Formats: sequence, C-alpha cells, structure tokens
Amino acid sequence: MVFLMEHFEADPKNPDDVFVNVGVGEDLSIKELAELIGEVVGYKGKIKWDSSMPDGTPQKLLDVSRMTKMGWKAKTPLKEGVHAAYNWYLENA
Repeated sequence: MVFLMEHFEADPKNPDDVFVNVGVGEDLSIKELAELIGEVVGYKGKIKWDSSMPDGTPQKLLDVSRMTKMGWKAKTPLKEGVHAAYNWYLENA
C-alpha cells in the first residue's frame, strides 16, 4: 500500500513491531462476511455451518488505530470493495 510506504516508520526500540492492520474498523462475523460475498457473486445456494467447529475468536475486528494515527481512513465500504474485487476478477481472470 502506497500510503504505508510513504508514512510508516518502524519503532527503532521495537524493530519486530512492523505489522499494521488495514481495515474499516467495523466488526463483522464470518457468517456476515460469507453472506455478503454470496450476495455480491450471486450465490443462490445454502451456506452450511458445522456447529461442532467454532470459528475461532468471537470478535474479528482489526485494530486499525496505527493507520488512523498516520492519517489514513478507509474510503471504500466493505461491500463496495468486494464488488470491485469481484468485478476485477471477472474481467481479468
């Protein structure tokens, strides 16, 4: 991401701390994400869930505070971004 290349500086006291989360800062469950993707791609089938296999951590919210502190904010809502990525795939795959 160009923004990070222009604005990110690693902490010299902690050179291993180079991970930066990028996201919109909104919580979304795996189920909600799967349903959103299904809607975007026109999937009409049923999504089956195996309740014996929990999907990990209860919250999937990324901490985007590092990006926010650098002055970045997502301009594209998730659904719009999924649409754009899918359309790109259809045109280029």
